[in-house]
Amino acid sequence: MTQSKHAGKSTYENLQAIYVSIELSKNTWLITSISPGAGEKLSRHSVPGGDIAGLLSRLGQLKQKARDRTGQDYPFVTIQEAGLDGFWVHRVLEAEGHESHVVDAASIATSRRRRRVKTDRLDGETLIRALLAFKRGEPRVCSMLRIPTPDEEDRRRIVRERKVLMEERIRHSNRIKGLLFSQGIRDYDPLRRDRRERLETLRTGDGRELPVHLKCQVVRELDRMEMLLDQIKAVEAERDAMLVDEQQSAREVVMLTKVVGIGPEFAAVLWGEGLFRHFDNRRQVAAYAGLAPTPWQSGSIDREQGIGKSGNPRLRSTLLEMAWLWLRHQPASELSRWFNERVAQNGGRFKKVMITALARKLVVALWKYVTAGVVIEGARVRP
Repeated sequence: MTQSKHAGKSTYENLQAIYVSIELSKNTWLITSISPGAGEKLSRHSVPGGDIAGLLSRLGQLKQKARDRTGQDYPFVTIQEAGLDGFWVHRVLEAEGHESHVVDAASIATSRRRRRVKTDRLDGETLIRALLAFKRGEPRVCSMLRIPTPDEEDRRRIVRERKVLMEERIRHSNRIKGLLFSQGIRDYDPLRRDRRERLETLRTGDGRELPVHLKCQVVRELDRMEMLLDQIKAVEAERDAMLVDEQQSAREVVMLTKVVGIGPEFAAVLWGEGLFRHFDNRRQVAAYAGLAPTPWQSGSIDREQGIGKSGNPRLRSTLLEMAWLWLRHQPASELSRWFNERVAQNGGRFKKVMITALARKLVVALWKYVTAGVVIEGARVRP
């Protein structure tokens, strides 16, 4: 595509495709397009949300109009933002033979005005401009997502479901402890096997039996918590079976499970959420994990704003948890020694800051380990 100016008016010439942006929402899909032979005029149409047949029909009409104007057929290049609709629309478009892209909306530059105008109409135009710049080859104009296959997407459900179930279990457990604490009972653990037997023997801080309605509420909380415990066991069994299957097909999973301190849950999250992807360098690995630094430099101002948190939040939280456990299970490794030396230099302070740096180094080291076989120096690996 080339851009020229004649008599003060800018026009687009030699478009080799029909560029389409799709603004997805629950009720309406807004289709914005620019076609060969239409100059700079943007065409806008809408179809009901979820009407994939209407979307494909509209694309057919756009192709027919471009053929009527130019006498040629042109391919489609589409773009949409990553959102709640997932990737099924993208897969339908690719199955129809169209070039489709899904963009990270946060990577597109926007106006920095305090009160910037935002409408679906303007968002559609912004997506079109980003797509045109991306196809021209402009660097860093936006970040297009690498779309996982349906199998890769489905594989991540197990660890994500377990995390949700664990959070619900913790809420129920804390609620039970809070209810009993208000009656002066401090030593009751809802996760013990004899939780129901101990509930019958509890006495309040002033020597009374548990109030009737409070006890009934605690019993109902235990019922819900025990159902969650059963579901967690089922999910963990499914996760372990999945890891066994993957160990037969992916050597990287076998390598991860051999590192001391990386159990089934960590291995499933590391592989399913991040390391199965292709990365060109360590910066991409750290950025995807949301652990890349974000410097702020302007003139004489030079400071660090902390990690970007723009990557995979599940992978980031798991790596931070794993970094603390790495210090316990791999104290002789080079990474643990580096952490301890840095903390000692600061007089034992800034442990939370340094653990984030350790998590970043750890994910890069594990990426090198599973892709190139570079063993972390000093780390214990099972035979």
